[in-house]
Amino acid sequence: MNFETYPFEKLNQLLDNVVPNDKYTPLSLTIGEPQFDTPQFILDALNENAPLLNKYPKIAGEVVLREGMLTYLQKRFDLSLDNAQIIPTFGTREVLFNFPQFLLHDVENPVMVFPNPFYQIYEGAAKACRAEVIYLNLNASNDFQPMVDEVALAKADFVILNSPNNPTSSVMSMDELKHWVELALEYDFVLLNDECYIDLYMKEPLPSLLNASIEVGNIDFKNILVINSISKRSSAPGLRSGFIAGDAKILKAYMIYRTYVGCASPLPLQHAAAVAWADQKHVDGFRAKYQKNFEIAKEILNVDMPKATFYIWLKVEDEIEFTVNLYREYNLKVIPGSFLGRTGEGKGYVRLALVYEEDKTREGLERIADALNL
Repeated sequence: MNFETYPFEKLNQLLDNVVPNDKYTPLSLTIGEPQFDTPQFILDALNENAPLLNKYPKIAGEVVLREGMLTYLQKRFDLSLDNAQIIPTFGTREVLFNFPQFLLHDVENPVMVFPNPFYQIYEGAAKACRAEVIYLNLNASNDFQPMVDEVALAKADFVILNSPNNPTSSVMSMDELKHWVELALEYDFVLLNDECYIDLYMKEPLPSLLNASIEVGNIDFKNILVINSISKRSSAPGLRSGFIAGDAKILKAYMIYRTYVGCASPLPLQHAAAVAWADQKHVDGFRAKYQKNFEIAKEILNVDMPKATFYIWLKVEDEIEFTVNLYREYNLKVIPGSFLGRTGEGKGYVRLALVYEEDKTREGLERIADALNL
């Protein structure tokens, strides 16, 4: 399979022969990995259940983990799902890669649709499926919202949305989500929203695509799915805990497929993830940290706070030149937007991940301000 080089490897290649200014401490705003300590109650659950390493975990997920996830969906979104409507996954990268292969295996000439720029696993899955790709281009002219081309959607088999969006931080409204549900039913394609950043809202809680599905009367979630992850909300990416939820008919068949994939989470990780999913208070604390980081960004770079995520999609003149100069002169790494998109999307932007405590965030943003002569 001819996979594209991953963005972080492209960055390494770009900067390989660049000598950074050693007057500055190395700092990276590239990867979306929270740098805050994982809450102690999650670590305690992990330690308490460490003896369970002598047992095989269930591929379908233990009852305690499913209950934690269902509790989360009830508390956070007022969604009363049952066990047939959710499958625990080993994070979300694996499900984003293998679910399209399951879904499109028997489809002749499959067509996938997803935003551009994007999380590169979407593209990898499309390549693995030998699927034709139709891009939903996100740019300033459409306020970074996925614009509907109904001629293209008429031949779509699988559509991925990503709201809140990585890398642009754009957020779709309830009305926009409802419209996409209606399109999925009208054109009979499977619609999945990647909701990994949905708990990192700045002010008002954001609705799930499942909420939108209920709003339009699709209470059984026909053709509708969401994925979510504990990594961002709980500062616990190492737990590798995610889920896919929605259409029970699709998930029943996918569960059979997953028994062959064999990517079950170890039991101690499942128990730790269960308590994390069921608790919302610790997430509020992390969200306050991100809000403060964006306040600092407003102060230093004069950028507006997004509705969600911990990313800044920063406009620059030449994203490649800016990235190289920033590393050379200020020992700071960022991701060029063009590494995250195709057909020219992402050009003229860099993505900043504000994943540190206030002091490091301020330090990094001040270096960027100097580079921009602000």
